[in-house]
Amino acid sequence: MSEKKKHKILCDVLGYSHTNGSETLFKCPACDHHKLKLSVNIRKNVFKCWVCDYRGRNVRRLVRRFGTFVQLQRWEELTGRHDLERFAELFDDRPRVDSQPTLDLPEEFISLAGAVPATGIYAHKYLHSRGLTKADILKWKIGYCFGGEYRNRIIIPSFNDDGDVSYFMARSYNGDSYKYKNPKASKDVVFNELYIDWNEDLTIVEGVFDAITAGNSVPILGSTLRTDSDLIRKIVYNDTPVYVALDPDAREKENKIIETLLKYDVELYKIDVDGYEDVGSMPREVFQERKQKARFIDREDYLLMNLLSAV
Repeated sequence: MSEKKKHKILCDVLGYSHTNGSETLFKCPACDHHKLKLSVNIRKNVFKCWVCDYRGRNVRRLVRRFGTFVQLQRWEELTGRHDLERFAELFDDRPRVDSQPTLDLPEEFISLAGAVPATGIYAHKYLHSRGLTKADILKWKIGYCFGGEYRNRIIIPSFNDDGDVSYFMARSYNGDSYKYKNPKASKDVVFNELYIDWNEDLTIVEGVFDAITAGNSVPILGSTLRTDSDLIRKIVYNDTPVYVALDPDAREKENKIIETLLKYDVELYKIDVDGYEDVGSMPREVFQERKQKARFIDREDYLLMNLLSAV
């Protein structure tokens, strides 16, 4: 009976369908192909478009993304997820990251989003050497400091949901032995949350230059991902699929993050970064190819990975 009710909701959301055994075919709302190419298996809780490869391992995501609030409520009444009781510890009333004070950018900050000043030539050349385009500089509001505490450093600001600066990354562009100089503020922020689309898959990476390459992504700024972090809470609440793409030399940190995400039943994939120092050093087309081939990780697979690495 539950499957029939779910099927009815999906038909209300996606329209005309054709059922063949345990699979139901719909018109894909992601690519809008004229044929019924979106295959949904309610029993296995999976879906895939055979044209654009839009896919997932939680049919609820189709209802959440393309349905109405009422349709999602009806779906959650059938699945028992409507109040997130399983993860109640993430949604209590204790103080949160988003209540932290905002920051000011350094007084010496000069934007590179417009014409490049004479003092910014070397900063601009450094960004170009890292593969950044003018569009990247505009989107990420990148600038530099020619003097002051952050002299000769690229500045990449992070904006919270309200558009206020929540953090910034300061990276040397002239060979300083200290590559990064961080502001005196907590790193436990969702970097550039203002630009994140929680309805799309999210890539977790190590640093900001990795995030620029990866697209819809969050850098963890070298720290680990706490179980009670604001990032975890928003991933779980929005039921966001996650791709993990940390540096090859950060296996232990990556395993801890994977373990945390699996604890909260996050749909999880691992991107192979081997052969490169990090995601930021990858050509973007290579990253997208590897993302397409990312390995799905569940609890059983995670345990197997750990057993093999211990041998």
